[in-house]
Amino acid sequence: MIGISSISFGEDVEREVLDTLRSGIVAQGPKVKRLEDEFAALVGARHAVAVNNGTTALIAALQVQDLQPGDEVLTTPFTFVATLNAILEAGATARFADIRADDFNIDPAVVVDRVTDRTKVLMPVHLYGQTADMGALMPIAQSSGLTVVEDAAQAHGATFDGRGAGTFGLGCFSFYATKNLTTAEGGMITTDDDDVADRLRVLRNQGMRQRYMYEMVGQNYRMTDLQASLALPQLGSYLDQVDARRRNAKTLCAGLEDVPGLVLPSEQSGRGHVWHQFTVLLDEDSPIDRDTLSERLTERGVGSGIYYPKTAYDYDCYRAHPNVVIEETPVATSVARRCLSIPVHARLSAGDLDQIVAAVRYAMEA
Repeated sequence: MIGISSISFGEDVEREVLDTLRSGIVAQGPKVKRLEDEFAALVGARHAVAVNNGTTALIAALQVQDLQPGDEVLTTPFTFVATLNAILEAGATARFADIRADDFNIDPAVVVDRVTDRTKVLMPVHLYGQTADMGALMPIAQSSGLTVVEDAAQAHGATFDGRGAGTFGLGCFSFYATKNLTTAEGGMITTDDDDVADRLRVLRNQGMRQRYMYEMVGQNYRMTDLQASLALPQLGSYLDQVDARRRNAKTLCAGLEDVPGLVLPSEQSGRGHVWHQFTVLLDEDSPIDRDTLSERLTERGVGSGIYYPKTAYDYDCYRAHPNVVIEETPVATSVARRCLSIPVHARLSAGDLDQIVAAVRYAMEA
């Protein structure tokens, strides 16, 4: 079976982990600092603050905004539920703007209409490895006095007009096991603001700048040196891995471009897509539905994934939540019903790509 993702570590990672074990420093230490410095350079940010997972990154980025009850965070409904959970954990109210089907990201035209006098934060999600339309979103945020917190969990190294995801506001990244860059669990917050970076570092360390000297109500959001050891060797070849994903996406598009009923993903003008996922859409009048496509791919030895089967708010626990404001998002609702991701990861061989293309074509034509 060709998996939707593939996790493999080389000898360089083994050596780095062993070096950490032998050093006796396995909690947050010098390797976390190295990872922060090198990741900040990759993104193009002044600061990077490591935390224990991507959800924590979102929570912490919101917590340093000093949000008050009733303050709203405007985001997309087509995202992993961590985006919504982080808003609620920070004590804010979640509000949603619909998406565009061409890039799966929040629609600036809808954002304008959904901003209220209670909106304090705009949280675009750079889904599947491609940034939202930051050229349109940033003027909206600036004119409305909104802080921008980017959910860049899937967009390590993605760009908009040459500027890195995570540099438009506070960038929040995930290093979960299946991400393009992984520490198994882990996260990072990027910012150009010295004061915000300082607050984040104190917050993640139980509110301490020095041991037992508490400056704020804090949390234990720390990353460990063991986690950092997994990622440090990956950074050296990360751009090569992204190039492989881009080549694979190009091959998939070329092989599937003429399949009736199938809408292929595309890299929007001025954006650098890092292809965390290759997500296709079935036309409304497609001869088969998404679940049938997935089943037929499995029969042909090709894995797939549904990211995501419903909008984030479309579950009883959120529909009944007092801090979740639900308004119509018809594009997101439609896309959630018709989307399917197929393998695009860097370890695919030419034979794998041929098998994926053949399996999709068979599934759509059978």
